[in-house]
Amino acid sequence: MAKTPEVGTAAPDFTLPGLLVGADGEAPRGSYALSGQLGTPLVLAFYPGDNTAVCTKQLCSYTSDLERFKDLGATVWGISPQDLDSHESFARRHDLAFPLLADTDREVAKAYGIAVPGLGLRRSVFIVDAAGTVRWKHVALAGLTFQSTDTLTEELTKALGRF
Repeated sequence: MAKTPEVGTAAPDFTLPGLLVGADGEAPRGSYALSGQLGTPLVLAFYPGDNTAVCTKQLCSYTSDLERFKDLGATVWGISPQDLDSHESFARRHDLAFPLLADTDREVAKAYGIAVPGLGLRRSVFIVDAAGTVRWKHVALAGLTFQSTDTLTEELTKALGRF
């Protein structure tokens, strides 16, 4: 398995299927590529599973605070091993307002060094700058807690050089 990318190195590129449930109730499905986000800071929130207690709390908190990320010019993507049908149900149930990407074969989790054989993946967050460089990361050992919006926006601010 690959090691997690070091801060200051290029984030592994990937393309995954994903969806975003819009305010109009539509949920268009498409491909999301890291390389397609160049020019925009990105928060990659890897989470173990849809509709689980900690993951639900985590993604709902990021949705509630989404404007704080947007104010810093950043986009948030949630990534987990469930398929798009599961993601759509989860997003609708909890009014999640950012794209959820399906890493069903865990190839992206493996590329980021966070896949756990037999269990899925470690709850992790990577902040990637507009040039595609990892600027901050947190990889949980147990995954029973998550990084708060306060922590993430503080790290985003540092990564973007806005002190």
